[in-house]
Amino acid sequence: MNGKLEQFKHGIKDKKVAVLGIGISNIPLIKYLVNLGVDVTAFDKNTSENLKDAYAELQGLPVKYSLGNEYLSRLEGFDLIFRTPGMRPDVPELAEAIAKGAELTSEMEVFLKLCPAQVFAVTGSDGKTTTTTLIYKILSAEGYNCWLGGNIGTPLLSKIDEVRESDKVILELSSFQLMTIKESPSVAVITNLSPNHLDVHKSLQEYIDAKKNIFLHQQAGDKLVLNYDNDITKSFSDEAIGECVYFSRAAGLEKGVIFRDNKIIFKDQGREVEIVDADDIVIPGVHNIENYMAATAATFDYVKPETIAKVAAGFAGVEHRIELVREINGVKFYNSSIDSSPSRTIAALSTFKNRVILIAGGKDKGIPYDPIGQIIAEKVKVLLLIGATAPRIEEAYNNYVHQTDIESEVKIIHCGTYEEIVSRAYSEAVPGDCVILSPASTSFDMFKNFEQRGNVFKELVSRLK
Repeated sequence: MNGKLEQFKHGIKDKKVAVLGIGISNIPLIKYLVNLGVDVTAFDKNTSENLKDAYAELQGLPVKYSLGNEYLSRLEGFDLIFRTPGMRPDVPELAEAIAKGAELTSEMEVFLKLCPAQVFAVTGSDGKTTTTTLIYKILSAEGYNCWLGGNIGTPLLSKIDEVRESDKVILELSSFQLMTIKESPSVAVITNLSPNHLDVHKSLQEYIDAKKNIFLHQQAGDKLVLNYDNDITKSFSDEAIGECVYFSRAAGLEKGVIFRDNKIIFKDQGREVEIVDADDIVIPGVHNIENYMAATAATFDYVKPETIAKVAAGFAGVEHRIELVREINGVKFYNSSIDSSPSRTIAALSTFKNRVILIAGGKDKGIPYDPIGQIIAEKVKVLLLIGATAPRIEEAYNNYVHQTDIESEVKIIHCGTYEEIVSRAYSEAVPGDCVILSPASTSFDMFKNFEQRGNVFKELVSRLK
């Protein structure tokens, strides 16, 4: 029996609970709390007309609602408040409620406190979804009963009753989820860090500090996996509480996961174990070699090396990540809608040998775009732009060309809709070309999330004659 869980169930029944945000992760949370007999009020800035799907799922349940632009003005008299990850914890209404005695938490915070199983968790600016999925697949292939959650998979608090001590839980955690977390997983992985989400975080340092919560509350005997080639993550070893394990594609570490002679190798106390040849990894790109290195460092103590190699030879990648959608008249269309930052687009474009037709642009989240100029000059033949970041991406390219005085002939086209941009991409392509959606920007100007953006792109590509 999970004693912590039983205590939680008993204690929460007498509390008045607010759930902020009626989204994908919080609907299962609301259902779970109601089934426990909790008095729940759901808050959302959207109106009832915009929440038809959520209403349908919650129909018949004794849930109260506070909706519309002034929805937080009614945040009074609650004992416990579940924050949606995208909301800053210091908004005035929350601060006032906390000052009056309310406790602020989140679905993920409660799950980490109550989870009886060992938790592996991954964060970073790039590569965290693929690395999380790899860890899940490697541990599953070894025979463990695994749960996948956090930013991907199932909202796990609603499944907590089914999780057993012998299971393994694998989480992808964003900076928004980590901002207020005071429980760290026993195996924490940070893939890399670069400026990101500065439209929400007040500074780069606040973003970094949020990420550090993935390991700052670990215990002695826990493990922290860090990217040695990234200056920010490399520096975290000074604050590591448990064992620190590096992975590096560039350095010859005495201990950790290295890349040598085109192979991923685990080194420890003079012992070397070859894990997998890079040529046997199905998903392309140097960044995916690094993702496998991070996953190897996290799972090596729990699986056989051949299990990692088996997954590498069979795993074709995660949806919306350099996903081949269709080939039509010799033109290949790739969906990499997950690429919501310049660094992700740089990594995606680096996997192609020839110049591509790039679709980019979206919501501006306040991060630098200068680094993307070089990769566009080197890897793009036609650049199709859309959204608020379109002029910033074009400026980054133009600045690079001007500063380096190189010869570059990238055709730049601005579009207003995705229907137009997909049509123009196809009309500009010739047999042998690759068209890739890699926005280098978030999706929230036109879509609910990057998945919806990618699905719209795939639907439009499927309609091409």
